[in-house]
Amino acid sequence: MSKKITIAIDGYSSTGKSTVAKQLAAELGYVYVDTGAMYRAVTLYLMRKMIVTDTNFDKETILRQLPFINISFVFNKEVGYGEVHLNGENVEKEIRLMEVSQQVSKVAAISQVREMLVKIQQEIGKNKAVVMDGRDIGTVVFPDADLKLFMTASTEKRAERRYNELKDRGDAVKYEDVLENVKERDYLDTTREDSPLVKAEDAIEIDNSDMHLEEQFEKVLKLAKDKIEE
Repeated sequence: MSKKITIAIDGYSSTGKSTVAKQLAAELGYVYVDTGAMYRAVTLYLMRKMIVTDTNFDKETILRQLPFINISFVFNKEVGYGEVHLNGENVEKEIRLMEVSQQVSKVAAISQVREMLVKIQQEIGKNKAVVMDGRDIGTVVFPDADLKLFMTASTEKRAERRYNELKDRGDAVKYEDVLENVKERDYLDTTREDSPLVKAEDAIEIDNSDMHLEEQFEKVLKLAKDKIEE
């Protein structure tokens, strides 16, 4: 039996981290965890309560709500991976809305939110055989991960991908708004005090600005197999 490893995939928003992580987990038979979805689910909960809006962001109220938030992943055999559930409700589609994207980085910057979710993430990955993607997996959640990848691409290319994804889903969005959101999230993710987005020293950087999905997957799969066979 081949050894099991922990694979951490970090990087900027809209670099296709989740896509390649899902592919890799499916190919290896590993558990896939989208940590960004967890932060989005917390954000969605707070938005529904009107605690987080464009004009309201009350940290003390947010902290009081954390004990009432339960995040879990439930495997969906039709899509081949675990979808995020918020207090028992499948919110996989709703958390991808642009409105959530505009608020999530602010919520993710709260230390207590990160502490709560990191504990869940570490528990999920304690037995290895996991592919986890996010912003701080290789630096905070699993600093000893066997394989660390850092995904990047040009701002414009990432905005274009996100815009097309939202349009294909039927959302009414403007490219300029998506581009501005990508830039804002980059700034918030890289400048927050707690666990800012940085490339781990031992991470392999992959710039996929001009990569096709198949090319990217083959590159990542080879890196994973090489590490497993070491």
